[in-house]
Amino acid sequence: MRIFTIDADALKTRLSKELFEANTVVNELVSNHLELYNGPFADILRKNIQIAKQTGLPLCQDTGMVEFFIFVGKNVFLGDIFTLLNQIVREVYTTNPFRYAVVSDPLFKRRNTGDNTPAIVHVIHWEKEAAQIRFLIKGGGSENLSRLFMLEPGCSKQMIIDKVVEHIAENGRNACPPLKIGIGIGGSSEKAMLMSKIALTKDEPNSDTDYAELESEICQRINQLNIGYQGLGVGISCYAAYIEYFPTHIATLPVAISVDCYLCRKGIIDVELIEIDCG
Repeated sequence: MRIFTIDADALKTRLSKELFEANTVVNELVSNHLELYNGPFADILRKNIQIAKQTGLPLCQDTGMVEFFIFVGKNVFLGDIFTLLNQIVREVYTTNPFRYAVVSDPLFKRRNTGDNTPAIVHVIHWEKEAAQIRFLIKGGGSENLSRLFMLEPGCSKQMIIDKVVEHIAENGRNACPPLKIGIGIGGSSEKAMLMSKIALTKDEPNSDTDYAELESEICQRINQLNIGYQGLGVGISCYAAYIEYFPTHIATLPVAISVDCYLCRKGIIDVELIEIDCG
């Protein structure tokens, strides 16, 4: 069996660029919708995007906490990936005018770490002979809308739709809409939450037609709430809703919700690998 390791130098170069651009250059999904928006503060929102791109200033003052999802094949050796990712985040945030948003002790001292580390890192095994890193840059407003519901296993599709829509109706204005919604269904409580975050890295409907239909219905219902841009009631309320699902226990139905603000700062990198000579 062939064994690979990551090309650390190539990863550092590319990921540093991706993290910087995610904070300063708006993605196509956001720009396409913003071009169609003519409600309150439309000119200011568009000007903010132009200034950020031209100057390297961040799109939002909350430059977030960085969360990584590493998908890795069984024949790929990651090395000290945690140290490498934190080094990349540290250098990007300390060499650019980005706010440090991480505190070392969550409850008592809450002292800022001074470099936006540590990042949150998840390692997920897959069957491919490859490695991929996805990331989210999550501000506090969107992260505070995360929810886990342990529903009864007999819940209908409509009950799940109602639960998600009810949550966004009550809280969506606090997360800088329009929103992107990630939903995890099944697994265990922590698996559902992780899947809801991974769903935020997606840009395509679920390959299962039942779940794709559910995604579409949730998005339509949220847009009927008329939350609008920045919660001002004009324009769309939701870009998209994406679902990840997993088998679960016969007595459980975990449903988790994660939310992205209107900037949807994320990235996906297919990692360059180097074959290890095991001879």
